[in-house]
Amino acid sequence: MANQPELLVEELALLGEGPLWLPESKMLMWVDIEGMCIHQYSPGMDVKEVIRVGERIGAVVPAADGRMVCALQSGFAYLDLTSKGLEPIADPERDWPNNRFNDGKCDPAGRFWAGTMPLEGDSPAGALYRLDGSGMVTKMLSGVGCSNGLAWDAAATSMYYIDTPSGRVDRFDYDVLTGNIKNRRAAFHLPSGQGSPDGMTIDLEGMLWVAHWGGSCVSRWNPVTGKCLETVSLPVSQVTSCCFGGEDLDELYITSARAGLSEEQLRTEPLAGGIFKYTPGVRGVPANVFKLK
Repeated sequence: MANQPELLVEELALLGEGPLWLPESKMLMWVDIEGMCIHQYSPGMDVKEVIRVGERIGAVVPAADGRMVCALQSGFAYLDLTSKGLEPIADPERDWPNNRFNDGKCDPAGRFWAGTMPLEGDSPAGALYRLDGSGMVTKMLSGVGCSNGLAWDAAATSMYYIDTPSGRVDRFDYDVLTGNIKNRRAAFHLPSGQGSPDGMTIDLEGMLWVAHWGGSCVSRWNPVTGKCLETVSLPVSQVTSCCFGGEDLDELYITSARAGLSEEQLRTEPLAGGIFKYTPGVRGVPANVFKLK
């Protein structure tokens, strides 16, 4: 292991998720789902800002016109970073008030994929949706327990996906022209006793980095061979997601959560909910941008 992860910023989120690096502004964003807000932080400048959205938010992605697109409990919406105003786009689960959106990312063609999960329980009541630049929403998967990590390979022929209760990372054949997916199969399973797969990202070598909810680590995997290549331990148990950032995309930013931990657990994990930085010795790829039509 090249080094040890370190605390980047002590903004202790209830449920930190969805880290996103914006290269042009050199800014890191992430959401606090239960805190109902978006955090912005500029490493090196120590500039922080909190945008409160008034409801649970599962993910935020950049749009080509400078706005952001959010996956809120009330559906997809544009966010103007200047006015902080929200503009609704579509709510595919308006008839499912006991669900909320969770993780999401844009694909190589600029479509926004985000999935849902039940607010309580572990029933497979969630789904995975695709928002196109025209504003049209398509349900891509149903029967989802907790929709989580997404990644696409450099060739734009494979999509990787995590439904957390499954304990595995799945691989789909992906058509970049149509946005369709097929031929779902397991790429690999997380070993028993190492928590559940949560968010993930992909590096320049095509390897996947997976956050372990309840497992106190992130791990690096070869999705073709199914082999674990590295495990990075963290001083928090509920590791939620990760993304590459920094000027050279050579830093791994890792989110975590403190919601649901007992007072005793919080005493042993005082940094739970913090954002961590790890230098893995490999670079990542820039986040895809939502393209409007």
